[in-house]
Amino acid sequence: MSVKHIQNIPTEPVPNTTGVTKAVLISAEEAPNFAMRKFSIAPGGSMPLHTNKVEHEQYILRGKARVQLGEEVLEVTVGNIVFIPAYLPHCYTNIADEPFEFLCLIPTGEDVTTFL
Repeated sequence: MSVKHIQNIPTEPVPNTTGVTKAVLISAEEAPNFAMRKFSIAPGGSMPLHTNKVEHEQYILRGKARVQLGEEVLEVTVGNIVFIPAYLPHCYTNIADEPFEFLCLIPTGEDVTTFL
């Protein structure tokens, strides 16, 4: 068991993206089944189309974005919950004048990101 404060967790830029940072809130080394991360996409920023080897469960904390899930394009905002199955192509574009932020939980098994 652990208790942390988000202000004490470092953020790092996400490679192959524009204006995206990630903070690992609970790592695979800390929890046996799921890791928790917080992503932030700056205004005008984006994460290109990609797939992941593991599923994602996401909760939108702030802002508004256009999210592509397979062939479907949706707008998501605060309070929306997004489920992304393993290997489903997806991408994000911030469409607001504020950061787009979301929590992302994944299984702790090996994850491989493939940019398309």
